[in-house]
Amino acid sequence: MPIETSNHNPKAPPKTTDALQNHWIYRAAPSFSVPYLQLMRADRPIGTWLLLWPCLWSIALASHNNAPVFWGESLIPQIPLMILFCIGAFVMRGAGCVINDLADKDFDAKVERTKNRPLPSGRISTTAAVIFLLFLCSIGLLILLQFNDFTVKLCLSSVILIIIYPFMKRITNYPQLILGFTFNWGALAGWAALTGELSFQALLLYLGGIFWTLGYDTIYAHQDKEDDLKIGVKSTALTLGHNTKKWLVFFYSSAGLCFLFSGYLSGLKMGFFALMSLPFYHLIYQIKSLDTDDSKMCLRLFKSNHHFGILFFMAIILGHYF
Repeated sequence: MPIETSNHNPKAPPKTTDALQNHWIYRAAPSFSVPYLQLMRADRPIGTWLLLWPCLWSIALASHNNAPVFWGESLIPQIPLMILFCIGAFVMRGAGCVINDLADKDFDAKVERTKNRPLPSGRISTTAAVIFLLFLCSIGLLILLQFNDFTVKLCLSSVILIIIYPFMKRITNYPQLILGFTFNWGALAGWAALTGELSFQALLLYLGGIFWTLGYDTIYAHQDKEDDLKIGVKSTALTLGHNTKKWLVFFYSSAGLCFLFSGYLSGLKMGFFALMSLPFYHLIYQIKSLDTDDSKMCLRLFKSNHHFGILFFMAIILGHYF
């Protein structure tokens, strides 16, 4: 069955504040593919990174006691595993975005930042989006089947979270909490893929990731709070309001404690704890810099969590040696 698009120019850059207007898809991708790449947010890679980092943290952390890392000889033996998770994060984040846009099509049409997305703008039909979703899920399943049986079952159990998350903003004032459960599942999956089981360290890493997501996605939600009020959807940005900074202190402090304790229980050396000062400083910077009425600042700080992910990953690697 062919996938249909409308006669709109599919290569026209989207007028959304969080898309990269000079991204490679607008320069190199075939015209017919651009709306689908936009639908899966290929032009907004930050979501893929935020989904991927808990996976990579978990693999790096689990490798300390289960498969030692050696610089020079083989660098990181888990590189093939990490590559699988990189591809999986890109594909499944895309699938999650399609599900989200199918659920929010009518809402997105009323929000300035999202009204030109492929579904609400009519550049992709609902039927085409569903077919594309099945295609992405098929790729995700092929990648998943490369892992051990426990990891396959663990990852399949997260499907319910992926499906229900888009509807949470209609039900609860804390949809960001459900996003935290969903986006940090990789902290469990990465550990399971390497060890074939879960441990308390993995659970701590997962819990820390949930608090981290509560922080960064609350910042992100402040971009849309006026539109959200008009259309009647909920978020932690609306719930916490002017107390957001105080709650960010709690969210990020809780995340930091979980991350440190997870590293300690995993036996990481002092290099980990020394270098963790850098990602912690970055979280403090976010809180101090935040102006919840400045949409551009909120978006910039949200995207900067990619830097936190890099610094945390580096701290784990350094903790193997120093």
